[in-house]
Amino acid sequence: MKYVSTLLFVMILSLGFLTGCGNSENAGANENGKIKIIAAHNQTSPENPYQYGMKEFKKVAEENGDGNIEVEVHAGTLGTSESELVEKLKLGGADVVLVSPGFMSKTGIKEIDLFAMPYVFDSYDHWEKAVEGEVGDQIAETINEKSDNTFKVLGYWTAGVRHYYGKEPLNSIKDIEGMKFRTQTSGAIAEYWEETGAVPTSVAWGELYQALQQGVVDASENAYPYFVQQNHHKTENGKYITETAHDYTTRLLLINGKKFDSYTDEQKDAVLKAAEASVKKEIEVLHKQEEEYKQKAIDEGAEVNDIDRKPFIELAKPIQDKTAEEIGATDLLKKIRDLK
Repeated sequence: MKYVSTLLFVMILSLGFLTGCGNSENAGANENGKIKIIAAHNQTSPENPYQYGMKEFKKVAEENGDGNIEVEVHAGTLGTSESELVEKLKLGGADVVLVSPGFMSKTGIKEIDLFAMPYVFDSYDHWEKAVEGEVGDQIAETINEKSDNTFKVLGYWTAGVRHYYGKEPLNSIKDIEGMKFRTQTSGAIAEYWEETGAVPTSVAWGELYQALQQGVVDASENAYPYFVQQNHHKTENGKYITETAHDYTTRLLLINGKKFDSYTDEQKDAVLKAAEASVKKEIEVLHKQEEEYKQKAIDEGAEVNDIDRKPFIELAKPIQDKTAEEIGATDLLKKIRDLK
């Protein structure tokens, strides 16, 4: 009896040891050493640049994964809000997600707010120099460190250059005064638009068409592919577009860093190659669609006008300085400005 008990104890210890080793070696993988990556964004349109970028990520990851990587892309089906996606990234319900600087700053990583401030960037060339160079590297390191490796930046995408659209055109900065303007209602972005005289108003993206149609808001702002795909330009309060170009937008392609660390070297390499390819594809599609959807808006009755942006830019500078000082990013702001 004593022999049987001893043998049983040894077998249990051995099983526990083997199970522990198996979990360590195959974290993030199934029994065949394969991994399945759930990649998600919050846009539901199949023509959205996000979807093209994610499909490219899937294609390149699987091609370079030697049969050991499967990528499942979700376009709005895991959640249409970034908070839902990030929560899933934390808990393992998603492995790769796309989020905006504004949301990332809400997680306590305030430095990323610089990328969301109006007129921080004055061209796509300026934006690319920043995100692809030292500034982008520094922000990525900060995000990874402050999130304790929950968030790892795989690359920087864009959601285009944002413009005003509303019930009447802007011919000067004074024309926006008193308008109920759909934008962020707190933080430095809201502070900027309040300085112009606008009234920042919160409306969910999915409810904005109706809000423009019914006069809940007088105006909004976004890039051509996004608001034209949603037919905002066909509403009474969306048909006048003024090219304010106030935000060359940044979006962050994130992976759970702890999950990434569990991959084999070959899988990591495939994921990094996929991320690089997705950045190029998404930006390529976005630039093409900006021209296409601008023309579509005009063809469907929208009116587009230019404006002298200098008053808008000058108004932004002291708010940028103040925000940078508050979040401890004065050096980062200087580096961004020096790249112009």
